[in-house]
Amino acid sequence: MSQLLLFNVSNGLITGAFYALMALGLSMILNLSGVINFAHGGFLTLGAYFAYVLQQRIGFFGALLIAPMMTAVLGLLVERVLIRPLYGRDPLYSLLLTFGLAFILVDGVRIIWGPGSPPYQVPEWLTSPLSATYFFLTGYRVFMVVLVVTAVAALFYVLNYTKLGLRIRAGTKDLETLSTLGVNTRILRNLNFGLGIYLAGLAGALAAGFLGLSPALGTSLLMPSFVAIIIGGLGSLLGTLLGGLLIGVAVGLTTVFYPAASEAVIYVMLGLVLVLRPRGLLGEEGRLH
Repeated sequence: MSQLLLFNVSNGLITGAFYALMALGLSMILNLSGVINFAHGGFLTLGAYFAYVLQQRIGFFGALLIAPMMTAVLGLLVERVLIRPLYGRDPLYSLLLTFGLAFILVDGVRIIWGPGSPPYQVPEWLTSPLSATYFFLTGYRVFMVVLVVTAVAALFYVLNYTKLGLRIRAGTKDLETLSTLGVNTRILRNLNFGLGIYLAGLAGALAAGFLGLSPALGTSLLMPSFVAIIIGGLGSLLGTLLGGLLIGVAVGLTTVFYPAASEAVIYVMLGLVLVLRPRGLLGEEGRLH
């Protein structure tokens, strides 16, 4: 029983890390630009398939490095061409645009690579168990956790100690004032969007070796990521990170004791947070008003 519990909790933590990466990117875009990016899951799927194609040419680690960057570049282009003209309009326009774009990305992946699940090769030395007792603790699982922790730490460093990060944080508070101070908010929004999409691409490249490739890969992770933002609290990246991890662990524990409710528990947690603490665990009071 203890092994089963640890197995599912470790699965939950890793899946929660994917939720957290997705939710951090979503939250960054939402906080600065006011765009609810329903296409975020499609970008994650693209990151996974870019990694699949690249690993056949430059190897596993090369693909893991380049695929998120390629996804981010595509995100920069999408923001510049499609989303930027909608700033200042009713948020419903950008919501509908990204909702439609999500279908285009997923169907594009299905047309190019097919509806099946092509094999994604992780190096054998990474897939070997680290312990005979805890066979599920493989090198790849540890590698994913370390890489996610490193990526999140790097993100918080950028946001807190670089000029770009300080401008992004200031823009989430008052973008108009930032513009009057001489900051090019168009470029700032573009770079922020690209950074958010980079996190989705990284999550996709990692998830490909853990969850397997599928055109619906990003779609399955999208809604829990939105829930993580609400549970953690709008406006709080630390809360978003916490929300993603809590959801993953809750799903893992529920799978052990009541598998039929493993998905429903996400929305039960959402309902409880909305009733007991509407602004989220670490959200800013008055953010929704």
